[in-house]
Amino acid sequence: MNLSVTRLACSLLIALLPALTASAASQSNLAKDQRWEEQIVPSLLVGEAVHLEADGQEFLALYAEPTAEPAKGAVILLHGIGVHPAWPDVIEPLRMELPEHGWHTLSLQMPILENEAESEDYAPLFGEVPARIQAGVDFLKDKGVETIVLSGHSMGATMATYYLATQKDPTIKVFAIISGGPGVAGDPKMDSLANFKEIKDTLIVDVRGSEDEEFVLKAAEQRATLAQDSPEGQYQAIEISGANHFYQGKQDELVTEISDTLDATIAP
Repeated sequence: MNLSVTRLACSLLIALLPALTASAASQSNLAKDQRWEEQIVPSLLVGEAVHLEADGQEFLALYAEPTAEPAKGAVILLHGIGVHPAWPDVIEPLRMELPEHGWHTLSLQMPILENEAESEDYAPLFGEVPARIQAGVDFLKDKGVETIVLSGHSMGATMATYYLATQKDPTIKVFAIISGGPGVAGDPKMDSLANFKEIKDTLIVDVRGSEDEEFVLKAAEQRATLAQDSPEGQYQAIEISGANHFYQGKQDELVTEISDTLDATIAP
């Protein structure tokens, strides 16, 4: 190989290095991220797509401003395993309808794997979780939001629990768990019950369906037991009658319960 070709190859490698580094640093399925974005963004009916940055990697978020006065604060939404920030079960109804009750919503694309992946397979991705949530928090603070609710469904609740156990931000007033399971026992990032015990000075709203998955119902009972020593009013359990894990046919009840509970606890 002659000298000019060698120099050209080195120049190309240097130019590509940032992209290669970003891809190597992320364990998330970035191609699937992109496919989700191409699918959901053109069909948005409420809000807008924004791109946030975490650890040098851009990711998608869906932001909607409140359409009712007074503006009460913002709700960050974290979806369940392997899906996206406009997922029609749980996430999209909350994302679209809470603005009608005076809330900003910011739904984040969280790290994901292929469809066949099990919960335990997500352990390597949890290192990316805090930075994505923090990027969402910072985005809302830049908008002047002073009251934030962090809410996650299923795996999203596990991710939110890990974040709140390790990050202390007084702007986050409420943690709304929606059908959260126990996580993965013994894993310091994914063990939701162990991490739950580390959450202090945050109001917790623990929502489940009466027809939810057995592991969710058991974990909710365990969280209620762990919360017995909490100050009065710091932990509230809500059961939505007839709701399954995805609240199919019960989306309106889910939105109403969360909105009414937030109004009764923190909204002006």
